[in-house]
Amino acid sequence: MDGMSLLTITVLAVFVGFEVVSKVSSTLHTPLMSGANAIHGIILVGAIIVAGQATDPWVLTVALLAVVLATANLVGGFVVTDRMLHMFHARKDAARPAAGDKAAGK
Repeated sequence: MDGMSLLTITVLAVFVGFEVVSKVSSTLHTPLMSGANAIHGIILVGAIIVAGQATDPWVLTVALLAVVLATANLVGGFVVTDRMLHMFHARKDAARPAAGDKAAGK
């Protein structure tokens, strides 16, 4: 494939990805994020394999950049998932009455 075809596929994938993700409700976001983190982990392993087998300095540079970006994406996904889970956890705690409130008849 030539460069223009690859660029066209990338741009179309970005648009489709944006449309799909923007339609997801907040309730489903956390499970989908966990699945995306698993995919990013596979991408990271692939980038490490490519970097380990690279003989050309240009390929090694691009592969190392892919490792750095995949790592940042993977860690960022887990951070966002963790923050969202804490938001739901705080909501459950606020909805429950405290143990002392039940005993006092409040």
